[in-house]
Amino acid sequence: MLDLSLPLNAETVDRLGRVGVLLGGQSAEREVSLMSGHAILVALQNAGVNAHAIDINDRCVEQLLAADIDRAFIALHGPGGEDGRMQALLEFLNIPYTGSDVQSSALAMNKLHTKQLWCGIGLPTPEFAIANSGDDWDNMLSSLEGKAIVKPAHEGSSIGMRIVDTAEDLKDAFEVAAKLDHSVLVERLIEGAEYTVAILNGEALPPICLETDNVFYDYDAKYIDEDTRYICPCGLPTDRENELKDLALKAFNSLACGTWGRVDFMADENGKFYLLEVNTVPGMTSHSLVPMAAREAGISFEQLVVSVLMETLK
Repeated sequence: MLDLSLPLNAETVDRLGRVGVLLGGQSAEREVSLMSGHAILVALQNAGVNAHAIDINDRCVEQLLAADIDRAFIALHGPGGEDGRMQALLEFLNIPYTGSDVQSSALAMNKLHTKQLWCGIGLPTPEFAIANSGDDWDNMLSSLEGKAIVKPAHEGSSIGMRIVDTAEDLKDAFEVAAKLDHSVLVERLIEGAEYTVAILNGEALPPICLETDNVFYDYDAKYIDEDTRYICPCGLPTDRENELKDLALKAFNSLACGTWGRVDFMADENGKFYLLEVNTVPGMTSHSLVPMAAREAGISFEQLVVSVLMETLK
């Protein structure tokens, strides 16, 4: 899968030039981005790359021009970094960057538009509704079989998400989510095993099964708790694992995403897989899933990071 010897030779390092690792930003996922970005920075520097951190703020145009970089490794999570805006700016400045392009980033960041596309092409995703102030919460919950999860449409890291099973809780959860996002999704809750599949250079890496004692795989389970269980190999029979990987690639490619990413799933009590979302700038922290899947495939963190960066030379 990955034919790359480390450290990089002098010619390749010279071709890569000065690399800016874009991290931090101003979204609700800033702290996670700082952790991801610093891990990426260290890995690139250890591989011999001339890499420098750029903590993105509201003067990002000036920052990028002053940094005089030849290419960018995007480690920004959430709005402003993962939604196409930074990608568009980098294209305007003629700076190659890692990951998906403007359109794919914007589409994947919008959970609603992603689900609408999947429904249109027949890929399985849980039934959903769009919540608005003054909705009939009883009727909405009933239409989703009585139990749902409320999600801001453009946030990541499970920020603003909440499971509800009463109309009153649904209304309260909507009001919280609406403070984070103008678009709020209410999705039928799928109760069963949770899986994630990392994509790297057109291939699906070994799936991971996620287990947590929390109500669901929330922010704490992702980044703080030490008792979250990551099962890789995931325990599925080979044919079912291949089915999951194939579905992940279909979902990733349906959005025309590029280079790397992560596709998240739930399986119901009958084992049917449901697509939840695609992450185009996955976390790269000590708790993150893409490095775990890469490691299971025999790819070190350093190799993973360099492989993603090398795609900017094509």
